[in-house]
Amino acid sequence: MALYSYVAKDSQGIRLTGILEAAGEQDAIATLHKRNLVVISVKEERVRKMVEKAVKLDDLVIFSRQLATMVESGITLVQALSILSEQAESKTLSDVTLKIKEDIESGSSLHEALNKHPKIFSNLYVNMVKAGEASGLLDEILDRLAGYLEKSSALQRKVKSSLVYPIVVISMAVLITIVLLVKVVPTFKGIFASLGGTLPLPTQVLILISDTLRHFFPFVVVGFVVFGFVFKKYIDTPRGRYQLDSSLLRMPLFGPLLRKVVVAKFSRTLSTLVRSGVPILNALEIVGKTAGNLVVEEAVMNARTSIKEGEPIADPLSKSGVFPPMVVRMISVGEQTGQLEKMLTKIADFYDEQVDAAVSGLTSMIEPVVIGFLGIVIGGIVIALFMPIFKITELIR
Repeated sequence: MALYSYVAKDSQGIRLTGILEAAGEQDAIATLHKRNLVVISVKEERVRKMVEKAVKLDDLVIFSRQLATMVESGITLVQALSILSEQAESKTLSDVTLKIKEDIESGSSLHEALNKHPKIFSNLYVNMVKAGEASGLLDEILDRLAGYLEKSSALQRKVKSSLVYPIVVISMAVLITIVLLVKVVPTFKGIFASLGGTLPLPTQVLILISDTLRHFFPFVVVGFVVFGFVFKKYIDTPRGRYQLDSSLLRMPLFGPLLRKVVVAKFSRTLSTLVRSGVPILNALEIVGKTAGNLVVEEAVMNARTSIKEGEPIADPLSKSGVFPPMVVRMISVGEQTGQLEKMLTKIADFYDEQVDAAVSGLTSMIEPVVIGFLGIVIGGIVIALFMPIFKITELIR
């Protein structure tokens, strides 16, 4: 497929220009004839292929909110996209918006144009826009999408904030310990050797650890690199990824937090899709693919199969072991009463609050544990180094 710029006239004699995608020049001319246009010229565009990068979630929220506002105000899609492409802060989003505008001018619908940019617009986004176009409620759906993306962004920030602090502190603790063992302890070893005498057992053990680490440090580094490479290759396989996702959900401390995040994301996504008019089977397929966890994806796809066979959604979710009994019961009640979307929204709101509480609790619990670890390890090294000095001081007295 290539891009062709054209000049044509409509039935009223108005001159039109634009760009369309076609397999060849004749195909482009045939497409224009189908639109009842008189073709004046068609020329293949020699354009550099645009390399798309991921766009920040916040930029996508602003894009959706502004597009919804302009569509609601009666501005045409082409005009709205032209305005958004000019004022977008992200160069990638600006270029993509311009390309979407050109596709719409060439006769594509908005969801078809968005679908050509999967790195930026997910299946969820495209399907909700498709539902909005079909129902004539595009502005409302876009506004709902922006709200969903805002909540998703807030959830991501909460999880990252809970993980960043302990990772930074533990990394600093490990780095300080390595520096003490590799640089400081050997200096004291030379001083002790010049003084002679028998060193206390803790000091001997510390020097042995220091010597071992210094002699085998390159092998340790290479070992970690090889392990990281093999581990990355393994988790790229379906079996490895499934085992990792399953282990993360069962992990102490972080497992319960990740489980709450999974439930909140599942409920929010499915609620948004159902409320937007996306068919339940399509909605469940999208939710499964965007879950970010193969264990959850398997449970959701089993639920989809269950519904396809005329069974309730709650049973396979209960069997998965991922979703708490309260969530399963609320989904079951919502399904029976025809209030599934309302129940899912309540579950999502409840678990958003639970994530907040879990993040606060985890941060306050990890802080004293890390400080205690630092005190024991670094304090132990310092005491072991100074024990011979204390011994010499006693002999002098």
